[in-house]
Amino acid sequence: MHFDPRTQQALREAGLDTEAIRAASDRAAELVREDADAIEAFFGGGGTFHSDMETAHGPDGPTEHEVTGIDLYTHGGDLRGYLSFDSWGVYVEDGRVLTADVVELTLGPTVHDRVRFVTDPDDL
Repeated sequence: MHFDPRTQQALREAGLDTEAIRAASDRAAELVREDADAIEAFFGGGGTFHSDMETAHGPDGPTEHEVTGIDLYTHGGDLRGYLSFDSWGVYVEDGRVLTADVVELTLGPTVHDRVRFVTDPDDL
C-alpha cells in the first residue's frame, strides 16, 4: 500500500476502512503513472527546452538545454528516473505537469532543486 503506517492510521481515524484506503492508494499510484507518461510525452524524443534552473555560470533568466531523453519509472506514489542532456544528466526524484506547456521536475544530486521546463521561454 502507498501510505505509510501513520497515514493509514490517520485515514482510519478519519473513518476510512481498509478497502477505502487501498482504493485511495491505488488511485494515487495511478495518478503518478499518468504524470510519468505525460512527462515522458512532454519531453518526447528530446530537443531544445528552457528551464528556470540556476547554474553557477549560466545566464540570468531561462537556461536553454538540449535534452536527449528522459527515462521514468514509478513505484506506488514515487516517480523516479533520469533526465539526459547533451553532455550530462541528472536524477529525477519527482515530477508533475503544471500545464500543457510547463513540467516541473525535482532533480537530484548536482541540482537539488525543483526546476520548471518549457519549450517556449516566454512560458516561464
